[in-house]
Amino acid sequence: MRSRIMFKNIILTGFMGVGKTSIGTRLSSDLGFIFVDTDELIEADQKTTIAEIFAQKGEPYFRDVEARIIRTVLKNENQVVSTGGGAVIRDENRKVFKEAGLVVCLMARPEVIFERIKHETHRPLLRVPDPMAKIRDLLESRAKFYSQADLIIDTSEKSIDEALREIKDKVRYARC
Repeated sequence: MRSRIMFKNIILTGFMGVGKTSIGTRLSSDLGFIFVDTDELIEADQKTTIAEIFAQKGEPYFRDVEARIIRTVLKNENQVVSTGGGAVIRDENRKVFKEAGLVVCLMARPEVIFERIKHETHRPLLRVPDPMAKIRDLLESRAKFYSQADLIIDTSEKSIDEALREIKDKVRYARC
């Protein structure tokens, strides 16, 4: 199946808590691709957590490391790549995404996102007094970037299997 897919890679974008890791790991297995999580690579590269990078060096530093990791990862092929929620804000990342494969943006309603991640403590951008307002603000500020994906899937009411079917249908449709 791998040799017949028209896309070198499938890049998953979208906000935290929309299912990039859950869907990405299953999709990579189904397609015979490698699953890559850029956040995990950033932590390995920096030998610390993303929360610590934000706390000690700030978001601009983190975004620079993230862009470098994305450029390096997307030189390879046959991967499902899960990107951090804010990776789309940089023009250079979006350009690399488009050149490297099919860009799939997973979305969810703010209330659904909040319910999925409210107990997680490793989300530095949500360490604020009103995380729901922060989720709404970030979704709104990133919407124009998320909307540039080749395929947008709202996972709010979908199972992993339903989301996988939509992505696979897009992959099959693109084959010739």
